[in-house]
Amino acid sequence: MAFMAWNDNLSVGILQLDTQHKNLVNMINNLYEAMSAGKGKDIIPKILKDMSAYAVTHFSTEEKLMQQYGYPEYESHKREHELFVKKIQEFNSEIAKGNFTITLNVANFLKNWLTNHIQITDKKYGPFLRDKGVK
Repeated sequence: MAFMAWNDNLSVGILQLDTQHKNLVNMINNLYEAMSAGKGKDIIPKILKDMSAYAVTHFSTEEKLMQQYGYPEYESHKREHELFVKKIQEFNSEIAKGNFTITLNVANFLKNWLTNHIQITDKKYGPFLRDKGVK
């Protein structure tokens, strides 16, 4: 059973962004599966690195669309992205110090942040961008 399941509540109705969100969900599930197999310590540095890189790509995609179409909540949305990146950097610092006890905290943070961010913040831009013709 997946730690975080994709469902229609997470869809923003824009194929490219939903696909990117699904990839983020898969990364979270990969971390959880590794933790369940007792290998969380081995995979957490790679997951955080991949998550950081993917977040940059995904956030850039969202932000470009918001700017291109004049999304009115662009600035607050971008701030949420910046806070996410900062938190991932904090986790990376802890892992670099050898603090692998935070692995479960990382998994829970990623799951909760992604769920809340998509269902609350991202859901707001879905209708706005779709009304502008973004599919």
